[in-house]
Amino acid sequence: MSENQSRPPEGRILIYEDGALNLQVRLDGETVWLPQRLIADLYQVSVKTTNEHLVNIYKEGELDSSATIRKFRIVQNEGRRQVSRLIDHYNLDAILAVGYRVRSGRGTAFRQWATARLSELLVKGFTLDDERIKAGRTIGGDYFDELLERIRDIRTSERLFYQKIT
Repeated sequence: MSENQSRPPEGRILIYEDGALNLQVRLDGETVWLPQRLIADLYQVSVKTTNEHLVNIYKEGELDSSATIRKFRIVQNEGRRQVSRLIDHYNLDAILAVGYRVRSGRGTAFRQWATARLSELLVKGFTLDDERIKAGRTIGGDYFDELLERIRDIRTSERLFYQKIT
């Protein structure tokens, strides 16, 4: 990807809470990207706190900065003029990693939401956002067809297993 990205944000992030916060996110490939300022808004912490967590995430080797940071061109009004700057944006992996570290009400809500999703995955072997799939509001591609294909594959495996034991 070019360092001179100039496309406007193309999607929205789904918020695990009650929808009180609505962020415009940049969708590129199979992930979303946010600058530090919006990550701070998401978790209701300061940009300084967000930056400290990101520095530690990379210093501790939890994530690779070259895989999780991209520069995108942002155009904003400053007084009467429009100014264009390249701003670091962090992908979903980095956004989630910050969520596991921040100490705020929204950070706690995120961890509760994430723990519920992980528990469901470990117990059931899957987790679905039924309403989002029904409405076709996935981020990125159309995953409904992928879901159908995976279900068909599982059903085929079940039939083969049943045939072998009978």
